[in-house]
This record gives sequence, C-alpha cells and structure tokens, in this order.
Amino acid sequence: MGSCPYCQSVTYAGDTICYSCGRILANIRSDKFAMEQQFHRGSLDTTYKMTRNPTAGGVVQSHTGRTVNLMKNRRNKSRHLVLLVLVTFFMLAPQVQENVFEKWAPGLREYVMLLPAPYHIYPNEATFTVAKTVVFTNNQFDGWAFEDVLIPLDIHSLTGESSDYQYTNGEPARSTTALQEVLGLTLLFQSGSQSVDDFVAIPTNGSTVSYENRITTSNGHSVWWPEVDSTDNRSCPIALCVKMELALAPNEIASYSFQATVKSTSYSWWDGTRVDTRIAGISDGINIENSGTFDDIAFRGGGQKSDDFTLPQWYDRGASNGINHGYAINAQNDLITQTASLISASLPEGRSNNAYAYSRAVFDYLHEHVTYDKEAPDPARSGPACLEAKTGDCDEQTNAFLSLLRVKNIPGWYVFGALTDGLNFEEWEGHGWGYILLPMSESWCASKSIVLDSCFVEASVDVVNNKWLLHTPNAYISWIEEPDMTGDSLRAYYSPGQYSNGVGTDRTPPVYSTVGDVDTKGGKYQVKILEEWLR
Repeated sequence: MGSCPYCQSVTYAGDTICYSCGRILANIRSDKFAMEQQFHRGSLDTTYKMTRNPTAGGVVQSHTGRTVNLMKNRRNKSRHLVLLVLVTFFMLAPQVQENVFEKWAPGLREYVMLLPAPYHIYPNEATFTVAKTVVFTNNQFDGWAFEDVLIPLDIHSLTGESSDYQYTNGEPARSTTALQEVLGLTLLFQSGSQSVDDFVAIPTNGSTVSYENRITTSNGHSVWWPEVDSTDNRSCPIALCVKMELALAPNEIASYSFQATVKSTSYSWWDGTRVDTRIAGISDGINIENSGTFDDIAFRGGGQKSDDFTLPQWYDRGASNGINHGYAINAQNDLITQTASLISASLPEGRSNNAYAYSRAVFDYLHEHVTYDKEAPDPARSGPACLEAKTGDCDEQTNAFLSLLRVKNIPGWYVFGALTDGLNFEEWEGHGWGYILLPMSESWCASKSIVLDSCFVEASVDVVNNKWLLHTPNAYISWIEEPDMTGDSLRAYYSPGQYSNGVGTDRTPPVYSTVGDVDTKGGKYQVKILEEWLR
C-alpha cells in the first residue's frame, strides 16, 4: 500500500487516481517493465508524488495518455446544469418546492424526458418521383384487365376554397402552405422483355379525356382520364383518375408504372415547443391552451365535417368465411366507450371538454398500449378489434384512433398513399393514416381576426409513425377520403379495377419505388417519440 501525497489517504498498487480526493497520482516508478518486475518480486514501489502540473477541474487522462477536459463537452455541461438545478430544488423548503414545481415542472420535465427519447428524422422539403407499378400475367387464353389509378392532387395546409378561410374583411388572416405540389405525371407500359413500349403523359391541370377520345398504345392498351361519375364504369368512381383497359395475349406479361413527380413540404398544425422553428405553420397551430371544446366543433366550417365524419358506426365490411368483420369505425362498441372514458378521466382538471387534450391523449394512449403488426390480417381489423388485440397495422390503428375520436364527435377521416423512410427515400409501402378537425377557442380566433366559422385546423395524424398534426415530405398523398355514408368510396379505393376470371389474369399488389434522384432542401429535423404532458 501507499499514500496519496495530497490527502494522505491509503492507495493501492496500480492506482492512477486517489479515490478520496479525486486527484491524479504520479508514480515515482513510471517505467512499466520495471514496475512489473517489482510486482513479481513482491517489492512494488507504491510511493506517489504530486503531478508536476496540477490539472484543472474536469481534466482527466484518457487510456491513450491524452488529457481530456470533460467540461468542454456540451452534453456534459447540460447534464451538470440539470443536476445542479435538481440539487438546488431539493434543498428548498417544501412550500417553495411546491410553488417552483407548479410553475416550472412542465418545462423541466419535458427537457429531462426529451434528452434520451428516440426520434425520427425528416427533411424539411423534398422533390422526388414515386412510381406505382403493377404487373399482370395472362396464364392461358386472351385476357383483359380494367385498372384505375387515382391522380394525386395539390394539397394545401388550409383545405377548401372559401375566401373566408384565408381572408377576413379583405385582409390576410391565415397563410396557406402547399404540402404537396404535383409537378408531372407519366404512365409507362412495359412488356415481358422489360423494355419500355409506350409512354403517356398525363396533364396535371385537371383536364379530362373521355373514353371516346381514349389513347390506344402500340400494344393495344387503352388509356383515358375522364370526369368523376360513380354510376358510369368508364368514368372515375371517387376522384380524378387514369383508366386503363389492357388487352393481354395468351401467356403475356405486361405491367404499367404510374409515376408522379411531386414537391412535398413539411408542415405542423401543432403549436408545440418540440416543433422545429423551420417548419411552417407553427404560428397558426393549435395546442391545449388555444383549443376549443367539443361543443365548438359543430360551429366550425358550417358544421360540414361534423355532419360528414362523426358517424358512430361506419363502413360495414360485411362477412366472409363465416366471419362478420363489422364496422371499421365503431364508436358504440363497449371496449371503445370504456377506453374513451378511461382516457377522459386521465385529463387534467378543467380540460375534460378540451378537444385538443382528448385527441392528443388518445394518440398517446394508442402509442403506449398498441404495437405495430407487420402480419396484419386481411381484411383489416376494426377499431375495436385492434384495441382488443393490442396490435395493428397503419389502417387498423387509424380505425381505433377514429373510433375513439367519434365517441366525442370529433371528425376524423382517412388519407391514403404511400410512405418511405425519412432520409434516403429507398423503400416505399402503401400507407393509410388520418385527418382530424380541431377547433380553436373563440378568444384565440378573435385575437387573430379570424372569422369564427373558419377558425379551426384540419390536420394530418399518423399514429403508427408518431406524426401528431404533422405532414412530412416522405408521405405521398394519393387520396383524401370524401364524404360517403355507405363506405362505397373506400371499397372503390381498395378495389381499383376488374380482371379476367378463373385462370385468366393474375395481378400483383402495387409496388412503390423512387425513380431518379431526390432533391432535399431546408435542412433536417427530429420528431421525438414521447407523450405530451397535458398540464
């Protein structure tokens, strides 16, 4: 044993630091080989001396012999600051602690919890081309296929065309941001040799071409983009679309690739402290403080969304194989109503009728209690079935989310398209999520000089991907649900055509992919995966 030259505490062979005073020790015998020989002979010298140049606070010697100043590390400074604040807090009198906690706890808790929270990364803006490819295989005789592809539209942060929505008494009241701009549309046909046979450019200005004026390709395929008329098989059933009539020879393999070039921009309808300031929309966003109540919903937008998207039971999927699949959305199911009551009871005092607080609490509840299911059944689980199974894919968790919202008459509807990773845009998959309407409070509307009827947000919510009131550029929007009491429009989306019966024609599920390069601008930002403390 030896002793520390600073505090005279006991030290042991091989110590490089005094565990009593924390100072670095310098051994007189610094030759490693000589020390090893002494150790084996039982005569190791453990006499220490003071370091020639005492180190400053926070300076240590690494395993490589290099001195490192830990206090220069920004993260360590932050941790030391948090520790100092916590120590100071616990030294205060109980009454003072209570007052400090009441005023500062939300921000402090948020800061501490966000430090280790996982996150997704997204670009602020991206321009890319996404392709939807479907392959048809005719197995025997002459085959045929009719196929519809919905034309994506320009999507804005403020939906609708009413002048009141963007202006009040002739003066701008709320700005609108283009979330998705369609720059170009192309339809490619390929033969089994994988060479491009035909190329058809689709206009993006909303113009139409009737069946009588259809384009016929060199392989005999017909293409046209008609008006919307659900009663006519040669018209678009639910929205503007491209219709194809494919003629397939015996044993022929043919495919089409519908390619859309879009510019997509991040937007947040949430006025929250976690939202990156570079993202548009924050100043017009909603939070627990400026949210209206459940009763306010019917007095926003003429009550139209309230009439269209609050049915307690919606989209009866019928039965197959002896199983009754029930309603996709069911706000009258016992499990749904019980869960809604449990969530309502968890809200802080004075927030029981706050539309934002309840909706966000539902979002966080599903995150905590429902896992993602990569092997979800077909047809998809209903909202109650997803909640009961505690697992579900994107469609199923959206069913559960909208079911819980409609218990409180909060309008919610579907969005369909495709989703890719947030950085490389390499792998795509078909995706479904939701839109909801939330009212702003009367006082907030008055402060912004916004007409009360148009003072609300219609915002994107993706439960599975932790996107709360947020649009990100890696989400391609193909169709936003239109009002429909029967669910026929949703059936039309999921069944976009007809094909030869029996051994005639096989059709692959759509495959999405990126064509060419992706242009990103405006930097990247993080979206933390963490519940909101509703206080």
